[in-house]
Amino acid sequence: MSRKLGIDYGVSRTGIAITDELGITAQGLETINSNGNDKIILRRLAEIVEQYNIDTFVIGNPLNMDGTQSQRSLETEAFIHKLKSRFNKIQIVKIDERLTTVEAHKTMNLLNINNKKKKQIVDTISAVYILESYINKK
Repeated sequence: MSRKLGIDYGVSRTGIAITDELGITAQGLETINSNGNDKIILRRLAEIVEQYNIDTFVIGNPLNMDGTQSQRSLETEAFIHKLKSRFNKIQIVKIDERLTTVEAHKTMNLLNINNKKKKQIVDTISAVYILESYINKK
């Protein structure tokens, strides 16, 4: 069975989440540290696609609070173009990700996660929220 992959794209760090084989739940997979090099992200995604039989990328679209495009959403669009070029058989779905990082921080605060650890996992948690949003819309 195929799975869906949630992506919280960032220039420095990209959070990745994955569904179970039935597509019912989302779990954090990892954060890819790319330091501005999208090739690192694309290479790791190729490994994940192969390992988990991914059929859909669900990528967060970081719009402004008023729904207009932000600088980050323009950067995400450029990354989506690279995804389409590299993975032309995989469906790409954009999801409004406004406030997912805020929710991720709230979750980490509730769990008393220390600040050093937060930076390492916030993007993965955000990717889980992006993927859960997609699952809930289905």
